Amino acid sequence: QLQLVESGGGSVQPGGSLRLSCVASGFSFSHYDMRWYRQAPGKERVRIATISSASIIYNYEDSVTGRFTISRDNAKNTAYLQMNSLKPEDTAVYYCQARRGPSEYWGQGTQVTVSS
Repeated sequence: QLQLVESGGGSVQPGGSLRLSCVASGFSFSHYDMRWYRQAPGKERVRIATISSASIIYNYEDSVTGRFTISRDNAKNTAYLQMNSLKPEDTAVYYCQARRGPSEYWGQGTQVTVSS
């Protein structure tokens, strides 16, 4: 069964860290670029990080550059998002996406709340 399952979300104080995981199954994970998106309440879903299938190309949205790091382990069919120096404005539902050409798959999302 094809699926992406995110985990690692939760509540954290400003300045804290979280590591999100996205475990893939049912498709050739290593052939897909992986992306992390987030959607804050009342706002559109925004792509914040991308890693190519062979971990050669990385891309970050400006607001997370220098604080977030995307990575992947193709042997474990897993993508990660390390989030440091979290801010209240990082509060959102975070989604992972696998994409190859016209094919794309989404996870169900994991909530991240940054609050004191």
